[in-house]
Formats: sequence, structure tokens, C-alpha cells
Amino acid sequence: MAASSSPHALLLQQPLRPSSSLRCKQPLVVPRRSTISCAAVRSPPVSPSVATERIFNFAAGPATLPESVILKAQAELYNYHGSGMSIMEMSHRGKEFDSVIKKAESDLRFLLAIPDDYAVLFLQGGATTQFAAVPLNLCAPGDSADFIVTGSWGDKAFKEAQKFCKANMIWSGKPQKYTKIPAFDGLEQNPDSKFLHICANETIHGVEFKNYPSPSNKDAVLVADMSSNFCSKPVDVSKFGLIYAGAQKNVGPSGVTIVIARKDLIGNAQPITPVMLDYKIHADSASLYNTPPCFAIYICALVFEDLLAQGGLAEVEKKNQKKAGILYDAIDESNGFYVCPVEKSVRSLMNVPFTLKKSDLEKKLIEEAAKEGMVQLKGHRSVGGVRASIYNAMPLAGVEKLVAFMKDFQARHP
Repeated sequence: MAASSSPHALLLQQPLRPSSSLRCKQPLVVPRRSTISCAAVRSPPVSPSVATERIFNFAAGPATLPESVILKAQAELYNYHGSGMSIMEMSHRGKEFDSVIKKAESDLRFLLAIPDDYAVLFLQGGATTQFAAVPLNLCAPGDSADFIVTGSWGDKAFKEAQKFCKANMIWSGKPQKYTKIPAFDGLEQNPDSKFLHICANETIHGVEFKNYPSPSNKDAVLVADMSSNFCSKPVDVSKFGLIYAGAQKNVGPSGVTIVIARKDLIGNAQPITPVMLDYKIHADSASLYNTPPCFAIYICALVFEDLLAQGGLAEVEKKNQKKAGILYDAIDESNGFYVCPVEKSVRSLMNVPFTLKKSDLEKKLIEEAAKEGMVQLKGHRSVGGVRASIYNAMPLAGVEKLVAFMKDFQARHP
């Protein structure tokens, strides 16, 4: 970047970096849960320069992972816990992987306080596959289902459900360009609806539910796509009939999708339901009906362990609130140079979209940021602009560096 006399240039010249000391050297302390000990793993020494080789990745997904998780996976990759095999090579029905998937479920249940009458499934196909699986499992072909559409992903879920049930869009934020969430008391729900569907956090538009609506039909359930804010804060799972989430934003790499479903909702799939979309098939086989995405589940297990070591989701939420607050303050205090269109009360803690008053500068900002080690800031192709995804694993230092850069950029482009 060109030399600058801006007071924010110093941080850019001496950026804060995540410490390489994050590498696991002792067993992680996990409340009431066994740990995957690192002490028994013979791993090659990691160069002190590893941390400095890392950039700040603001991608919406696949997204940045905790550095400690990546280093631990690296150490265990060649010879997993003395087995003589990599985790990527071993049988999904062997004792080693059985331990991994059981611990992943156990730690996730502890993190979210998932009641015993809910099943936890590790599936494939991404959250997009769940757009079909949900109505196929919860509805008969003639049943109704209500959808609150607050962004592109909610809209895609609604359109897919129309193939398998009578899907009703009871509210859409499209006229407001997906920048708000409706008041719940004004929603006209179908009295016979089987479920009410929301996308808890819209990755593209940066709109997040801070509380949740209740179905008006006492026999209906709330269903949520939580892909982009899963495990970013505590959630009362008992308020939902079903939660689904692609892992590749907050809890792992791409390849695994997590479904949390109330057990009494499982077992009534439509006859046309493909076997791979039938929740009962997967629940009865403990997510091992066919070969699961073993490595992705293993990484999720390490991430869950890391979240527990941080003190759980209440502590994680505090960190996310601090990071998002710093970034939104920088936008709001820029005197209109940067603009976030989302209504303040529903701004996402995970995905921060914004534009520049001088739109012709957006490409330059993104290119210069990349040269400073901050990548994937380009907004989604459907909306343009800039988007910073600041998931759990994005360190505070990354947001601070981005804010310093934004202020410096503004100073250089009055």
C-alpha cells in the first residue's frame, strides 16, 4: 500500500497477528467432557513463522478456522493417535472414528444444551439439500408450511419447498432489499401450517434474527437454517422443532451438514423421499448409514472442543459482539463514506455488508486490502459492494486491522 500519513497507518505497518502459541501443547480443558489429548501425538516441529504466513480471511464460507484447530489437525494427520493411519484413511466403522463422531455429538449437545429428545445428525449435501429434506420429512404433499423470507437463502428454501408441500411466503423483505425483519405479531400465519421456516442469519444480506417467532398453530414447529450463525451464541434448542446448518462457516470445513431434530418429528417422511434425505434412516444408523464425511466431522469435533475451552457459547457471543461492534462503529462513524444498509436492530454479528459512497472505490478498497493480507472482502455477486464475514474464528486482531485499513483508506480518498 502506498505510504500514508494517516494516524491509522501504524497498525497497518505493524499488524496484530494471532499468536503461534495457540498450538495445542496441553490437553484442552473441557467441562464434564473427556479431551482429545495432544500430549500423546508425535508431531513435527512447527516453524515460528507459521502464524506470520497466515492472512485474515473474511470469506463467507468456506471460512477461516481456529488456528489451534488447524495446527492440531496437522499434527494428527499423518498418524492419528498412534493408529498408524491418517484420520482420512480409517474406516468410519472403526473404533477410532467411532470415538470421534460420538465425542463430536457429545460436545455439541453440551455446547447448545440439546435436550435428550432431539437427534443430532451429521449429514451431507449442504444446507441447500435440507431445503428439500425438511418438507419431505415434516409434511405430506398437501400440507401447508409458512416461510418468513429475509434474504436470498430463505427465498431459495421457500422455492424448493413448493415442490413438496404447499409453501406459503407470509412475509418477504425483498421490497426493502432484505434489510429488515418483520414484527412477529403482525404475521398472518396459516392455521394449518406444519412448520414455520426462517433463515436465522442471511449470509448475503447480513440480516440476523435476535429473537424468534412462534408458530400460531400449536401443533406446528419452528424450523431454522442456522448455517451462518451456528454456535456463534447460545440458542434455546427447545424452541425449535428442527435446526440445520452447513458447517463450513463457523464449525468446520465444507462437506458436513448438521441437523438437530426433535425425535417425534422423525419417521414420517413422504413415500417419495430419497433414502439419503430420510431423517429416520440416518437417526437409526447414528449418521453412519453410508460413509460420512469423516474428516469434516473430525474437524467439527476439534472446533467444538475449542469452543468449550473458550468457556462455551456465552463467552463466544461476547467476543463476536465486540468484533462486530468495532466494525459497525467504523462504518457508522465514517460520515457516509461507508454505508451499511441493514436496520441496526437486526444487523448480523457474522456477516457485515457495506458499500462506499463513491462506488467506484469499492474495487480499489478490496484490491488494496488483499495486498495488506485481508482477503475475500468482495460482496456476493448478487448484491455487490463489500462484505466482511467475521465468524467465531476471525480473531479480534483481524477486525482491528480491517478497521484501521478502512479509516486509512478513507483518509486517502477524501
